[in-house]
Amino acid sequence: MEWVDILLLGGSLVVLLALGVPVAFAIGISTVLTMLLSIKTGPALTTMAQRIATGLDSFTLLAIPFFILAGQLMNRGGIARRLIDFAKALVGGLPGGLAHVNILAAMLFAAISGSSVATASAVGSIMGPRMEEDGYERSFGAAVNITAATTGLIIPPSNILIVFSLASGGVSITALFLAGYLPGILVGLSLMLVAAVLATQRKYPVGRRTSGREVVKRFLAALPSLLMLVVVMGGIVSGVFTATEAAAVAVLYALVLALIYKEITLDDLPQILLSTSATTAVVLLLVGTSIGMSWILAYENIPQNVSLALVGLTESKILILLIINAILLAVGVFMDITPAVLIFTPVFSPIMAQLGVDPTHFGIIMVLNLCIGLCTPPVGTVLFVGVGVAQTSITRVVRPLLPLYIAMIAALMIVTYVPGLSLWLPRLFGAQ
Repeated sequence: MEWVDILLLGGSLVVLLALGVPVAFAIGISTVLTMLLSIKTGPALTTMAQRIATGLDSFTLLAIPFFILAGQLMNRGGIARRLIDFAKALVGGLPGGLAHVNILAAMLFAAISGSSVATASAVGSIMGPRMEEDGYERSFGAAVNITAATTGLIIPPSNILIVFSLASGGVSITALFLAGYLPGILVGLSLMLVAAVLATQRKYPVGRRTSGREVVKRFLAALPSLLMLVVVMGGIVSGVFTATEAAAVAVLYALVLALIYKEITLDDLPQILLSTSATTAVVLLLVGTSIGMSWILAYENIPQNVSLALVGLTESKILILLIINAILLAVGVFMDITPAVLIFTPVFSPIMAQLGVDPTHFGIIMVLNLCIGLCTPPVGTVLFVGVGVAQTSITRVVRPLLPLYIAMIAALMIVTYVPGLSLWLPRLFGAQ
């Protein structure tokens, strides 16, 4: 009966997604349908409502709307432009200089805002026209922007790492945040390497080198924005405040900074709050329905059955990790990152525990893996935002995206099989 239920759950979800039903509703409907037809579950609507209510009743999740609001304030507050100027002063003189500027600026902005969508929009809207003016193909600039924007989900603060902490049953958010730095930087460097090769092959222009005085000037202009990283992560690591409290501090800091820069006024706040509320509602609806699906998966003993099946295939840790990565890459193509983390973390966590993989390390593997899905059709949110900002089409962007995909997958393999890359900083700061 368990496998009949899971086939019903998976089959109905695939059909609903194929029909174009929004992901949150597709997850909720397929879960309720499975509960209704399962003789063990009981009243489906009551159970689903309880799962959603208890799942969202979390102090940890309160950090998500705060970080979304902070990202909205930064997106409109002139922070992206100052970070781009600083990035250009640092790497603008390298081969394919503006591609490197795009990647570095995206990493910096994403690390501050915690949002890949906000990064693709803010950095892409500024860098796209600049790159095109300098002779870069529009599709290439869009591809670079799309892939670089995903680093914001790996480099903290990151909403999706908070969601993983919830789904995994309480892996330390501090440890996850610290673990994301080196893998996030590795992804950025991998993208830069590929961008440099492509820029050289296509004979894109090399920017002028910036003097040391200009670098210092741009750094000082960007310093107030960069200090948010110190304030947020410093407070969390030192124990001054929790991740949720850090998110509230980030909102206050971003608001004060935006008002000082005079990029927004108090009259702009109602629209910013409305936009934040709409985004938060979408995210939390996904979280609630995904928690319901996670419950039915656990109720049907699916994690244990999957664990036994995979271990039965092979005892090789290397092969099992490769299989799980392949599954997550496929999942990321068809499912948004938030429900994917909530649904598949409980499924794969027992296998990782059996293999001796640290749960913090697994969190980084999963998030990095699913970030690649954000750049792929048919549900790649960052892909659609990046294409929209660049005013180009997906078919034109896919070709320059391919080598950047390969770079991200190569970084994923390194992160998967070199656990020290993720665990060194958490252990250094005593978060493990």
